[in-house]
Amino acid sequence: MPATPTPPALPGRRALIGLPLLATGLGGCAPLRPAMPPATPGPTPATREAADSRLTLTLHARLRHWVDLPAGYADDPGRRWPLIVFLHGSGERGDDLARVRVHGLPRHLDAGEAVPAIVVSPQCPADHDWDPHWLHALLGDLQQRLRIDPARVTATGLSMGGAGCWDWASAYPQDLAGIAPVCGFGRWLRVARMRQVPVRAYHGLDDTVVPAQAQQDLVAALRAAGGRAELTVYPGVGHDAWTPAYADPGLVPWLLAQQRP
Repeated sequence: MPATPTPPALPGRRALIGLPLLATGLGGCAPLRPAMPPATPGPTPATREAADSRLTLTLHARLRHWVDLPAGYADDPGRRWPLIVFLHGSGERGDDLARVRVHGLPRHLDAGEAVPAIVVSPQCPADHDWDPHWLHALLGDLQQRLRIDPARVTATGLSMGGAGCWDWASAYPQDLAGIAPVCGFGRWLRVARMRQVPVRAYHGLDDTVVPAQAQQDLVAALRAAGGRAELTVYPGVGHDAWTPAYADPGLVPWLLAQQRP
């Protein structure tokens, strides 16, 4: 992808470096060891034991990100705003933060589209995929620094970012009021966990990078689990489903309308 010039500084936009820390206790107890009889001479019989381990997982991630604040954010210090998290695709990974704004929602913001929400666009480190634990920790960090309505947090993303939306919602359904993945993919066996998270998905019918069937399977699995999901398929469109998807005048209003009970 050709080098992208750094976008001009606009009011309400900040480039920030986040250092979220996630510590998750995975439960468990001390190993269960049945009492063994005293040692006796002769062959030692085979033994079997059930054991459980108490594990603590600590993850460190450095996620640089853009923060686009809506018009009027500074006018009412008591007002909380919806948050939309935009996840880019694999081509925008690395340490050039300007690349995050070449596609999708950030590009539309740069073109002057007004979004009455806080929009945060993190950058995935090189040679990594979107990790739902990172995104969960990033949300916690953002909630400490910004006036976010916790019931109105949504995510959208393209390709690898679309997969990141599905994975995040499956791992932490309590974080999100809705997701809008574009040419996404994921693990359909896990989507039952996110049955309370509505989905508005998009895909190109002629996509040879991520076949449309990958996202059709996710949508079908979520519906079968009792969830709400809709999928817009563009005939004649390949992997670049993000151009028509983010031009959809109903996409942002749909995200803004989602609210967790």
